[in-house]
Amino acid sequence: MTDLSYLPARRLADRIKRRELTATEALQTYLDRIAKHNPALNAVVSLDADRAFDAARAADATAAPTGALHGVPMTLKDAHDVAGLRTTIGTEVFDRMPSTDGTVAARLRAAGAIIVGHSNVPPFLADYRSENPIFGRTTNPWDAERTPGGSSGGATAALAAGLTPVEVGSDLAGSLRLPPHFCGVYGLKATENRIPTTGFFRPPDGLPPSVRILGSLGPLARDLADLELVLRIISGPDPTDPDVPPVPLPRRRHRPLSELRLAVAPALPGATVAESLRGQVERVAAAASDAGAAVESRLPDVDWGEQAVFGALMEAVTSVFAPDTEPRTLAWYVEHLHRRDTFAGAWERFFTGYDALILPPAATTAFRHDTADLGSQGHSMIFANLAGLPALTVPAGFDADGLPVGVQIVGPRWSEIRLIEVAAALEAAAILPGFSPPPGF
Repeated sequence: MTDLSYLPARRLADRIKRRELTATEALQTYLDRIAKHNPALNAVVSLDADRAFDAARAADATAAPTGALHGVPMTLKDAHDVAGLRTTIGTEVFDRMPSTDGTVAARLRAAGAIIVGHSNVPPFLADYRSENPIFGRTTNPWDAERTPGGSSGGATAALAAGLTPVEVGSDLAGSLRLPPHFCGVYGLKATENRIPTTGFFRPPDGLPPSVRILGSLGPLARDLADLELVLRIISGPDPTDPDVPPVPLPRRRHRPLSELRLAVAPALPGATVAESLRGQVERVAAAASDAGAAVESRLPDVDWGEQAVFGALMEAVTSVFAPDTEPRTLAWYVEHLHRRDTFAGAWERFFTGYDALILPPAATTAFRHDTADLGSQGHSMIFANLAGLPALTVPAGFDADGLPVGVQIVGPRWSEIRLIEVAAALEAAAILPGFSPPPGF
């Protein structure tokens, strides 16, 4: 872990600020690593080394660097507009060269980051794999015969393999939770409307954005501190996205396990979950209890059949401008929003008694390419999208085949920092192990 490419982003920025390392040298290190490993992984696409070197030289010439990511090279999921960088969202329908940065890219650059390229995604971000007709298939650095997941699979494969120190993904049905679990890194789905989406999945031909609910953006990293750092950079109100309220992120504090009230669910009702994933949740629960946390096997009193509202609303918002779409009335939409509100309210009441819920982030570990039946993967994740909740995937260990296994930590709306505190307490007690690089990387 002494390799520069595995140095946390915040420490890399500090070394560049102290002139112990130049931004140009850091960029060259990452570009060399991308050249070495990306041909097999196909995680990084639309690489723009020339413009990245221009930005690195400008960072080195700055007399007083201040940004939290000063000089740090990174990739960004191929759905964020980055001025001058080809953006495709995995399909020719969206293939274009943006002239301006989206809000996330602009905030990262204002913090000093150097965006070197995009990370691969499935078409329209609509798969639990990351492969598309433009760039092809991304493989998992833990096993090339398996997927890194989707839609943030290129981002998590690049993170695990040391091709980028941090990333920013998205989550409409688990895309910030399943790929980190598959690749052994950290992913945080923020509360709905915590992070502006201007310039993310920008519709072609001037159409207005239709996905105004259910989805969320969030950071990806190899440790909790970098995760928090990127969250703070990209969060907060934006004049171009009035859906984002001015809800501040609190200061992170130390939370001993003896203070924590944790609910645990090895599986949700109706979900099929592999024994290796259930086992990790049960292990974490037992160890946390032994270390002094109040742990209870409990879920909210909700009608789990109401998760069908998620599918109905997602289909409505993602296809509203598609030709031959079945028209839906305003009354239909309002009625479904009311059912969503009822579901979300039950979760808010549940979390008055618990700091967080710990459960599996998916149905299995990373599955092999060309696996046909993926429907069961989302059952452990979509409840958080329907309720608008933040959810954090954290490395928890490995299965018998040596594949990463994560656990998902979920809390009430606006509790992202609390989730990081819970994970930090579990790591401090050696209950959660942190990140390990894949063999050969």
